[in-house]
Amino acid sequence: MIEQRNLMQNFRQKIIDVPQEPGVYLYKNSRGKVIYVGKANSLRNRMKSYFQRSKNTDIKLDQLKLDIANFEFVVVDNEMEALALENNLIKQYKPKYNILLRDDKTYPCIKLTINETFPRIYVTRKIKQDGALYFGPFSPSNLASRTFKLISRHFQIRTCSINIDGKRPRVCLDYHIKRCMGPCVSSTCSQQEYESRVQDLKLFMEGKQSDLLQSLRKKMIQASKEERFEMAAHLRDTIQTINQLSKPQRISSSQSINIDLFALHQEETKAAVQLFHLRKGRIVDRQEYFWDDLRIGTTSSDIFSSLLKQYYLNSRFIPDQVLVTSSFEDQETLEHFLSTQKKHKVKVKVPLRGHKKKLINLVQKNSKLSFDQRFRTINPPAQMIKQALAELMDLATLPRKIEAFDISNIQGTDSVASMVVWKDGQMKKNEYRKFIIKTVSGIDDFKSMVEVITRRYSRLIKENHSLPDLILVDGGLGQLNAAASTLDALDLTTQPLASIAKKEELIYVRGHQKEPIRLEKHSPVLRLIQKIRDESHRFALSFHRQRRSTRMLSSRLIKITGVGDQTAKLLLQRLGSVRRISSASLDQLTQVVPQKIAKNVYDHFHNKN
Repeated sequence: MIEQRNLMQNFRQKIIDVPQEPGVYLYKNSRGKVIYVGKANSLRNRMKSYFQRSKNTDIKLDQLKLDIANFEFVVVDNEMEALALENNLIKQYKPKYNILLRDDKTYPCIKLTINETFPRIYVTRKIKQDGALYFGPFSPSNLASRTFKLISRHFQIRTCSINIDGKRPRVCLDYHIKRCMGPCVSSTCSQQEYESRVQDLKLFMEGKQSDLLQSLRKKMIQASKEERFEMAAHLRDTIQTINQLSKPQRISSSQSINIDLFALHQEETKAAVQLFHLRKGRIVDRQEYFWDDLRIGTTSSDIFSSLLKQYYLNSRFIPDQVLVTSSFEDQETLEHFLSTQKKHKVKVKVPLRGHKKKLINLVQKNSKLSFDQRFRTINPPAQMIKQALAELMDLATLPRKIEAFDISNIQGTDSVASMVVWKDGQMKKNEYRKFIIKTVSGIDDFKSMVEVITRRYSRLIKENHSLPDLILVDGGLGQLNAAASTLDALDLTTQPLASIAKKEELIYVRGHQKEPIRLEKHSPVLRLIQKIRDESHRFALSFHRQRRSTRMLSSRLIKITGVGDQTAKLLLQRLGSVRRISSASLDQLTQVVPQKIAKNVYDHFHNKN
């Protein structure tokens, strides 16, 4: 206690030297780690306020003061610069006493890889500065999947991740079902034709419907003149689809301004925020933010102040109005900053009456529902889990069947693999399969995975059986790439595939290998994936132990004259164990193996000499 008083006294002395200018201050703990970042119009006055006695109890502030061991500050020219710098430093240091913007759902985008010779499309949840085009984000998440299927059907842009050099001997199934132009075979599609289709897709995704329709009509007329009637019909259908999508659907408001609406529901250390985007009178998007470990004493003002600053200082788009359910610190500063950025008056306010009050009440109701769903629903319905899994893995339909693989070996001996099946919400043990690794010597999980995937799916193709909705392999990126390359070799380039790494519990999805997914530990989807993975591991391990035990028992039997590996295995299979073999009569042994060998076995266990 005396040490803390001395520390406080020392701080008060040091703060005297802090200038009364705008800036940002950083509080550090005894290990030198930044634990809080704040901004102020007057650094000295703001920092002094932390160490002044107050009649009001602030548990969060008391905790912070106990952790502060040192501080730094940065002086800037004005409060606007302080606002921007504070945001950047919070992103950089992620201080534990700041409320961090944590979007529970990373909403998917559709990525068009125009930086590749033959661009491809896929759904992703990470936006990178890699030269590609990103369209979205889409909310709800299944809107991305529906849009993706529409693009695949009407624009026929490839979705696979294989290297395109035009030298593949044949096109894959996607070409035959009119989901790809087949650029992998040079005689099927030229680079010029493919680039033309990519340009049409860009017009569609950028909302330039009139330009796109004009382009498509020209191509349709040209195809008809050249008597390519199938192509002309395809273009006609695409034009009709785009016309249907272009019909406006007005929701909630007839106003022509852009509004963002934030509503908060908080209970103790947990909180949920709903953000609705109202664009030209239409609710076009919704986002959710959750916190389950807020500091005791955190107020709605604290949450809104941190959330809105972090959100808009990183946002490319600034609305005309921002509506919230309660006022907060720095509200006027943020309003001024947004107005400066937009070069137009932006209002940040709490609506008290009228139509906007009804709108914010609607968002408030949704924030309460999302809070209950997140923090009170322990076991969500199976259909909801399936839908979340489909969105996570970019599956075209809700998954009914998942096949999972695991490799098991110890010190390179008795390498085996297992396949377990999850079907319609249950583990189907009658469909489990065991594999003895035949072509790999020593420890090589990647080659073992290649062998097992090849054996399993070449057989399904040969016997014309249906494929699973998802293949799940145990392991990280290496196992995923091994399985993916094998499926590519089997022309299963669009077969959904994922892997889960044991330690980090990172999920890698085929086609998005550089964007691993980390789900929260309480996520029902993660629990389902872990359940399937753990079952495949258990099944592989039990089979491995069985094989190793059989081998060790066989090694005891092959010491007997006339008994080889096959005879030893036959005896173990028929009689069950070495103990039963040793106690078996000569007649019982003769029923399993030839009489001469049976006598050698009997004498071995019964003749003391």
